[in-house]
Amino acid sequence: MKLTTKSEYSLLACIYIARYFNKKMISSLEISEHYNISKKYIETLLTTLKQRNILISKAGKNGGYSLAREPKDIFLSEIVRTMDGALSPLASASENFYEPGPLENEPGLNDFFREIRDYIAKRMESTSLADFM
Repeated sequence: MKLTTKSEYSLLACIYIARYFNKKMISSLEISEHYNISKKYIETLLTTLKQRNILISKAGKNGGYSLAREPKDIFLSEIVRTMDGALSPLASASENFYEPGPLENEPGLNDFFREIRDYIAKRMESTSLADFM
């Protein structure tokens, strides 16, 4: 598994937003300035997270983004799968994004990568945004 910048910045944005959960809405500009990334890019990521019910938004002067659920109920796996898909290092070892691949011809090797997938999935599915607050 290799995280793209979409996942990396989405994780950062969600953790940043989680720190203000139930206190204030966070604007895309605030996130973009805090992490020194393009406002347009962060808006694209936030829109995707909103569409997947990870975030909610409110328009207007005091608007911005907030988590759709408690930080303890949003897990890293959900954010990464939203942005990058599989948590597995190989498509042929993936449960949710399976595609046939050449390593299936060597069952022991494919099993090895399934073990890695299971470890990564277990850790990410049990680690929430609250763990970083």
